[in-house]
Amino acid sequence: MLVLVAPGQGAQTPGFLIPWLDLPGVEDQLREWSEAIDLDLVHYGTKATEDEIRDTAVAQPLLVASALISARQLFPTPEALASQVGATAGHSVGELAAAALAGTITDAEAMALVRRRGLAMAEAAAVTETGMAALLGGDEDVVLPHLEKLGLTPANVNGAGQIVAAGTAEQIAALVADKPEGTRRVVPLKVAGAFHTHHMAPAVSALEAAVTELSPADPCTRYVSNKDGQVVTSGQDVVRRLVGQVANPVRWDRCTETFKELGATALVEAAPGGTLTGLAKRALPGVKTLALKTPDDLDAARELIATAADAAPAASAE
Repeated sequence: MLVLVAPGQGAQTPGFLIPWLDLPGVEDQLREWSEAIDLDLVHYGTKATEDEIRDTAVAQPLLVASALISARQLFPTPEALASQVGATAGHSVGELAAAALAGTITDAEAMALVRRRGLAMAEAAAVTETGMAALLGGDEDVVLPHLEKLGLTPANVNGAGQIVAAGTAEQIAALVADKPEGTRRVVPLKVAGAFHTHHMAPAVSALEAAVTELSPADPCTRYVSNKDGQVVTSGQDVVRRLVGQVANPVRWDRCTETFKELGATALVEAAPGGTLTGLAKRALPGVKTLALKTPDDLDAARELIATAADAAPAASAE
């Protein structure tokens, strides 16, 4: 059974869209979306600096656009995806790409919504200086109480020995200076705010207003939610979760457990891939993984898709 996943914020690097522009129709599609959301995706994906694409309002649309562009090379429609993919999910902002790939919203709606999301979260992040840091290694039973003591939120519980903490700049500095027992490293992340915490509450209201314009369809394939790792079969519920998820922790560990329970045998990560496949290699031993980084990875992805065991029988959203 094949799982298709989309990465979250922090996966972007300067120029990462350059090789994708060589594919037929990609630049035209990016320019169409750019005009629709008033953000030059081609410029930011090819010429912008690391600091420029760290901006939440820029990074989020770039990541959703990249995931859609790359995944659509393999699965042009939600129906094509459903015939070959057993489950889909996205990490944080990647959930918007996953919702479009599963057919709940259109690609254009995903781009419009992620633009609103990025702007609203950037505005919320500007209120207080906040940030995030990844804790590598350590026992969850030790790490979580330590974070609580420092006033930090476990914003991403990623599994495979990784938890991402979020809070004020002072709280992150205190964590770096005093890491939990058993934790190998604390790595401050190149993000602009404490995402998936109460600091993002104002962005929830903005998204609630934005989604009133949508008429979501039920997913064509299994959609696994960051909220609790559950398979969500209602399009309305998918959208509700997308809104609330902005200010609540990402439970990627539970998504991974669901992949395991569903019988995952292969996992493909949309561009810019790498982060989620890295987690899968540790949390899903025996599952074949492939990260789409450039178009050079597409042929290998097609081979993996073709050989994924029981893909068609597992693809139902029921």
